[in-house]
Amino acid sequence: MSTTRYDKSAKNVLGGELAPCSLDPVTGFYRNGCCETGPHDLGLHTVCAVMTDDFLAFSKARGNDLSTPRPDLAFPGLKAGDRWCLCAGRWKEALDAGMAPQVVLEATHEEMLAIVPLGVLKDHAVA
Repeated sequence: MSTTRYDKSAKNVLGGELAPCSLDPVTGFYRNGCCETGPHDLGLHTVCAVMTDDFLAFSKARGNDLSTPRPDLAFPGLKAGDRWCLCAGRWKEALDAGMAPQVVLEATHEEMLAIVPLGVLKDHAVA
């Protein structure tokens, strides 16, 4: 998986180079496949999560429908198994509700550690 990086020095939660999250569908605040963040990313799209039907239903019930395609926004709609850069706050909200999807640690931006400790992320890591 290759991508054009916004911030080549971005690190993941493990301290290594931030790996791409998904190019199919293309994710990230900058739509470059990476969960990079910057001054314009007010939602902190920093956690690379693997979608589940339960999480997609949870997110839709909270007002963020990630499963319905939006061709006008070049958004294909997500399905279970897709990887997506979620907003840090939404993932934390799902965590608190017992609905947090698994995360890909190598592709989750280190800024996520300001929201959730590494141990919690490791507990929800993709095996």
